[in-house]
Amino acid sequence: MAVRNVDELKKVLNSYISSVEITDVHTHLFSSDFGNLLLWGIDELLTYHYLVAETMRWVDIPCSTFWKMSKKEQADLVWDTLFIKNTPYSESCRGVLTILKKLGLDVESRNLENYRKYFSNMKVEDYIDKVLELSNVKTLVMTNDPFDDEERKVWLESYKGDPRFRAALRIDPLLNNWDNSWIKLKQWGYDVSGELTENTLKETRRFLSDWLDRMDALYMAASLPPSFKVPEDSPRSKIVEECIIPVSREKNIPFAMMIGVKKLVNPDLRLAGDSVGKGDINTVEYLCVKYPCNKFMVTMLSRENQHELCVAARKFRNLLVFGCWWFLNNPVLIEEMTRMRLELLGSSFIPQHSDCRVLDQMIYKWDHSKKIIEKVLLDKYSNILETGWVIDESEISRDINKLFGENFWRFLNA
Repeated sequence: MAVRNVDELKKVLNSYISSVEITDVHTHLFSSDFGNLLLWGIDELLTYHYLVAETMRWVDIPCSTFWKMSKKEQADLVWDTLFIKNTPYSESCRGVLTILKKLGLDVESRNLENYRKYFSNMKVEDYIDKVLELSNVKTLVMTNDPFDDEERKVWLESYKGDPRFRAALRIDPLLNNWDNSWIKLKQWGYDVSGELTENTLKETRRFLSDWLDRMDALYMAASLPPSFKVPEDSPRSKIVEECIIPVSREKNIPFAMMIGVKKLVNPDLRLAGDSVGKGDINTVEYLCVKYPCNKFMVTMLSRENQHELCVAARKFRNLLVFGCWWFLNNPVLIEEMTRMRLELLGSSFIPQHSDCRVLDQMIYKWDHSKKIIEKVLLDKYSNILETGWVIDESEISRDINKLFGENFWRFLNA
């Protein structure tokens, strides 16, 4: 059916975005196999590090005092500080309210104990089903770190799998902390040393290959500092070029680089203490041009990097830009970045990923993001209609499916 005016366009666009099945390409969630590593429920939502950082701007207590509290006490303090004594303007606070509303809870009551009762009566398997249904997420990609002892034990001893939860091999320790990582590799039976000899590099490649196969991982990923640079004289650079690049090429999987995080600028805040810095786009361009048979997924944390990242993606089809990461997951920035990407890249990118650490967050992050993406697409389709071009409904369906999933799977299989 041809769409010829804005009123028709609004209806068709809303229908397809509301019903599209989503592939969430980057989360920090886990399937139920991983037990307590899967975070969910109201107390986990309220003690998420976004809200902790915001709370500590208001309360007159040392961070050390906060960390000595029980989870419930911490959640009580966050709720009282951000939702009762202050208006919940922030995107993180609004997200909690959206979740409560979508779950059918009485937001007006502000009754935290009643919310707790709701979650206490829920089984985790049932709640996973409910969250995925409410968010329309068909498949999500986890973040899986073999250097985490608790997670590693599950993979080695008890993992059964859930087809909705796919793995991504996280290699931050390998790249950012080689001095300690090689010791663990040694303990696990890999013939490595602190010096990056040919044999150590070979064994590191074997480690990566073993874990990619064990996890059936869709890609390798690392969170990297603003100073991340390749090439340079460093263990990280050498491991990227001598281990990550050849293994990802052999397995035909992307290397996902998340660039721009400054770790623990305020250590007292723990996970809430990380910050942001401008990364080096030259590294992305270098890797794309030197290794044209490799695939790279990139998201950058600094707003200042977004334009040059889009321009880089215009030059390299082996580069897939994805999501509005972390501090960029705010409506004003999601809209700006989505507009920029559509104007520079057409539909050849992934507009969003949830980056959830708490299962419930998937509900609000996709609800909020879909509304923004719909708004931007409405403007862009309207611009096209103004030229006299007629858009078919099937073309809108095609575009929506690309943006919310197909672009990712196509890139994996390229």
